[in-house]
Amino acid sequence: MPGKSVARGPRRGSRPLRASALAVAMALMAALAAVVVTPAPAMAADSAYVMAYFKESVSGAGNVNSVHLAVSSDALEWTPLNNNQAILTPTVGTRGIRDPFLFRLNDGTWVLAATDIPVGGNFWAPNPNIHIWTSPDLVNWSSDRLLNINWPNPNSFTWAPSIYWDASRGQYAITYSTVPAGYNYSVIMVVYTANFTTVTSPMVLFDGGPSGVIDSHIVTGVNGMNYLYYKSNSPSTLHGARSTSLNPGSFVRYTNGTGGGCIEAPTLVKSLSSSTWWLWGDTFCPNSVFLAWQGDIVAGTWTAVNQRNYTPPLNAKHNSIHPISATDRTNLLNRYGGTTQWNRIKSWSTPGSYVRHADGVGRVDAMPFDPYQDSQWRLVPGLADPAGVSFESVNQPGRYLRHSNYSMVLAANDNTALFRADATFYRVAGLANSGWSSFRSYNFPTRYLRQQGNQLYIHEITTATERENATFRVGY
Repeated sequence: MPGKSVARGPRRGSRPLRASALAVAMALMAALAAVVVTPAPAMAADSAYVMAYFKESVSGAGNVNSVHLAVSSDALEWTPLNNNQAILTPTVGTRGIRDPFLFRLNDGTWVLAATDIPVGGNFWAPNPNIHIWTSPDLVNWSSDRLLNINWPNPNSFTWAPSIYWDASRGQYAITYSTVPAGYNYSVIMVVYTANFTTVTSPMVLFDGGPSGVIDSHIVTGVNGMNYLYYKSNSPSTLHGARSTSLNPGSFVRYTNGTGGGCIEAPTLVKSLSSSTWWLWGDTFCPNSVFLAWQGDIVAGTWTAVNQRNYTPPLNAKHNSIHPISATDRTNLLNRYGGTTQWNRIKSWSTPGSYVRHADGVGRVDAMPFDPYQDSQWRLVPGLADPAGVSFESVNQPGRYLRHSNYSMVLAANDNTALFRADATFYRVAGLANSGWSSFRSYNFPTRYLRQQGNQLYIHEITTATERENATFRVGY
């Protein structure tokens, strides 16, 4: 019986064996204590942002269905990389992309997904595929490959993929817009994947009703809630829905429409320094204009941001924005460059408008317009004084903004002293905002470059309105 065994005490010879085992155990513990265990490095804190986008212009002359990247310190003012030229050019499928979506995976690597549509392609053409690129660091990229995520539904389009992590499933979710079999309107579908090579069968994630919905972006884990923003087709507005579970069919709309008219492609961005959220939306009439709202994702309340306070890259369309570390930003700038070969000059008093030339006249006009190159300038050392600046046209090199009878015109440099003087300005702190710039005439030092109506002049500045009209932001 067990009780009797215990009462008998240890067997003969067992005491030395126990002592030996104890010595071995103590030696093993000492050896383990001597081993220095290095914990896995934590992911660097985020301190900036990267934007992925493709490009279009009003006439189509600026359309580029490839992946472009830009960086920002505040998610509002953006610096395009690679001179605003493509970073990734698709090589498979239709060899064109739209709607790029960039996402950092749990191991710190990156994946980029995009719609498979070429320049001039038929949006409605049946296509079950999306493009996939992967990268360890945002600088070194794999070749693109096609991923069939809409395979049960080959007779419909597959638009605007987006990605999030579903912790309850232990998989990544890819959402997209399509018209499923048996439907006559578009919904948001979802598939799940662990490797972006194979996916589960598609399920309807969100059905917004007979008017149809497209363009999804999901943010997870905000105070225990998950948020889906999407475009409602009728009317064309941005809406938010929420769910505690992320399960297909669980999202319930909780906002009124934001935007209106011609808005799509919602992108949610959280400030890295405050509780502020931004909601970006892409317009398609006119094309190539982003609108932005500031607000509270939990309450679903959004207030329009003045275009004075944000500047997307020229001709950017359907963006995605993701936080990055300081190292990520430095690597991107080192690889692709953080300046362009040109600048744009943004108006303080008419936000969303830029200095341009048209028919030889210096003007300030609202973007978008074509030729968009009319708004691109090289700020070169002043022709009369290298301490100043002169504005050389990008698309008409050798021609500069100069004043003639106090009006600004675009003219060829005739290399006379008068031309050099008329085309030279001193860049000073902005008269309406010291963080911006104003430009004082070299040969009429009491006069500044200013807009009146849509035209540019050099005028003496005395009123608050004139100070606003003489203030500009040099950017991209």
